[in-house]
Amino acid sequence: MDLKASDADKTAVSDSDVDRLAIDTIRTLAIDAVERAQSGHPGAPMGLAPVAYELWTRVLRYDPKAPDWPDRDRFVLSNGHASMLLYALLHLAGVEKDGQAAVSLDDIKAFRELGSVCPGHPEHGHTVGVETTTGPLGQGVGNAVGMAMAGLWMAARFNRPGHALFGHRVYAICSDGDLMEGISGEAASLAGHLKLSNLCWIYDDNHVSIEGATSLAFSEDVARRFEGYGWAIARVADANDTQAFARAIEAAHAATDRPTLILVRSVIGYGAPHKAGTAKAHSDPLGPDEVKAAKRAYGWPPDAQFLVPDGVRQRFDETLGARGAKLSAEWETARARHREAYPELAAELDALLAGGPPKGWDQDLPTFPPDAKGIATREASGKTLNALAPRLPWLVGGSADLSPSTKTHLDFDDAGTFSADDRGGRNLHFGVREHVMGAIANGMAVSGLRPYTGTFLIFSDYMRPPTRLAALMKAPAVFVFSHDSIALGQDGPTHQPIEQLAALRAIPGLITLRPGDANETAEAWRTILRQAAQPACLVLSRQAMPTLDRKVFASARGLAKGAYVLADSPGGAPQVILIASGSEVGLIVGAAQILEAEGARVRLVSMPSWDLFEAQSVAYRHEVLPPDLTARVAVEAASPLGWDRYVGLTGEIVAMHGFGASGPGGELMKHFGFTAERVADAARRQLSPQRPK
Repeated sequence: MDLKASDADKTAVSDSDVDRLAIDTIRTLAIDAVERAQSGHPGAPMGLAPVAYELWTRVLRYDPKAPDWPDRDRFVLSNGHASMLLYALLHLAGVEKDGQAAVSLDDIKAFRELGSVCPGHPEHGHTVGVETTTGPLGQGVGNAVGMAMAGLWMAARFNRPGHALFGHRVYAICSDGDLMEGISGEAASLAGHLKLSNLCWIYDDNHVSIEGATSLAFSEDVARRFEGYGWAIARVADANDTQAFARAIEAAHAATDRPTLILVRSVIGYGAPHKAGTAKAHSDPLGPDEVKAAKRAYGWPPDAQFLVPDGVRQRFDETLGARGAKLSAEWETARARHREAYPELAAELDALLAGGPPKGWDQDLPTFPPDAKGIATREASGKTLNALAPRLPWLVGGSADLSPSTKTHLDFDDAGTFSADDRGGRNLHFGVREHVMGAIANGMAVSGLRPYTGTFLIFSDYMRPPTRLAALMKAPAVFVFSHDSIALGQDGPTHQPIEQLAALRAIPGLITLRPGDANETAEAWRTILRQAAQPACLVLSRQAMPTLDRKVFASARGLAKGAYVLADSPGGAPQVILIASGSEVGLIVGAAQILEAEGARVRLVSMPSWDLFEAQSVAYRHEVLPPDLTARVAVEAASPLGWDRYVGLTGEIVAMHGFGASGPGGELMKHFGFTAERVADAARRQLSPQRPK
């Protein structure tokens, strides 16, 4: 067969020949890109090419010219190290960005190069057509569960008899490594429980990982495991048997009461005569000789590089392209009819797809009266959440079996619970599955919903991978963390967070907010939900804390700037600055009263968010923390790491320098020195003439 891409007049070939050409084009593009980069994973794309080709050309409801069509099927490559499989598909399918190829052949030639749209692992928002960022194994399948839940929720919310807008499916390719990671078990368990029939995982069962055969560490019966989760099972004995795979997909579509796992037996590095089926094909370039040998095995010109034969792109156009264009056009027509029949619902969908909250969404934001005893910020958060959610219908979420503690349950009329029987409920029950809870939230966020999660701050460690990926993707998920310090009390040091705040603050692009009273908490929700492309953590107290009198102290709206001046002592310029976040704001207020009685002039600064403060102008930051006023004390019942940025080398930090202990919260705060008198002592040292300047 003539493979020259330039020969426009060659004799037409059979469909099966073009199919084989297209499959081998995917393989050779992956081989050539990895070889040129001298980095990457060629083996999985070589083995999975027939499966991916069949899925994209025969099954996927996707319009390459409208890759953000809301009811498109989602394709997730959870084994993101096989990224060249996805980039080859995006290129051959002709996926467009602003009328141009989203992934050109030149882009593929620049695989893994700085600035390329073909990075080492797929990145959502960086490459058009990449539905979610994958690479850390297991995250993609977790995201896929969130996407499936979002699709079902949107169908329940917006579909009406004779006016269906949503019915898409989610397909995720996953590897042995994905299924070894614990998060996949959490994801599969919840998906089975929820009977997510629009979800299909395609397991690349190639029996090889980086160290060698998977039998070194993995011998379970995967099918039986998933049957136990309540999944339907289909098997494909040979990845090259596209007809068998097509039948497996048909079986998945027929399983209307459960998700489906398709086990596909593939050969990693298929076609490479010396490395196929071995770990050497997993994560290394094949090498020049093996590249040529593999191409000969495919009937490919051995010296050709980045060859796309005539007929290959056309095959994608006449299958995926034609089908997707028809379906997306029909969807737009259906949306117009839906708009005529249900204008208010259509306006709601418009706002959802635009990415921002609807008009008037925050008009019921609560305000809290001054109260010396006050309430816990978790309580204030729950009240605020329930006030805002009715006007923000796509705000959905829940907790890892902790909503009575995190106060993340929506209890207004018609809030409902998302379940196998009610796809429109807004309360989500994740069970004790913090890791996948974060991944599901990310999947929902990139699907257009505004998800939130809830657990204790100490368990943010279980959620760190999806929290980091949310920041990387700019996915506007909200992670609510309560029980934020040693003040949670008698559960002891296993549950008392110390280093967690510093760890969250270290994640680029993540807003971390620790409000200082009930009104700051309400403003925190307002600030967070205004962010259309940034995730946030809301860190809340278990214990009650004073609600400040905002006629005496500055408005809580200052929270939006990350830090603001609560108050200055009368009588002249301040002599010392006291800075705090969260429950320790009350301590600096008490310390200021002690110091003012002694004649000192104090500035009080509430600093709920370093991230937001650092985003302000230098002029504003200097207005709050004047550079020439170096007498400073920062107070936070957590690790001191990072506070020296704000107090300087000569300032003082009242913080935790070890783990907590078991005991009543109030006693623990006193035991570890979190009292107004100790803060006042630190300020006195700062005011001392003997203090180093």
